[in-house]
Amino acid sequence: MNLAEINIARLRAPIDDPLVAPFMNALDKVNGIAERSEGFVWRLKDDSGNATELNYSDDPYIISNASVWRDLPSLQNFVFNTVHKQFMQRKSEWFEILETQHFVMWNVEEGHQPTLDEARIKIALFDQKGASADAFDWEWARLNL
Repeated sequence: MNLAEINIARLRAPIDDPLVAPFMNALDKVNGIAERSEGFVWRLKDDSGNATELNYSDDPYIISNASVWRDLPSLQNFVFNTVHKQFMQRKSEWFEILETQHFVMWNVEEGHQPTLDEARIKIALFDQKGASADAFDWEWARLNL
């Protein structure tokens, strides 16, 4: 089994606004690091090489990122031990706080590439029932995987 993840965020300004430019300008670099990271399997992307043009919802300020990793340690290493961590620490500069779950992981068969529809279902499942083997967060994963 591999580990899939979806991360959504609501921008504080339009995608081409100078307020979010530092984040937008770093996407290629951060995604490149992800793709070269040990344990990286796949990530959702559009023609731009990112997923920013793929509509997660009707809200044009919501952007998403979905990827698949070999296992939890591989994803953790990328998230917390690369330049990605610096951008996470600055997320309040570019993103609003969401009232619903914005990050969910789940296990997938090797070779499976999750769709946005699948990811929406996983986030909704987490929002409705909390963390479980079907849709979980970091805390649940650390205790159960």
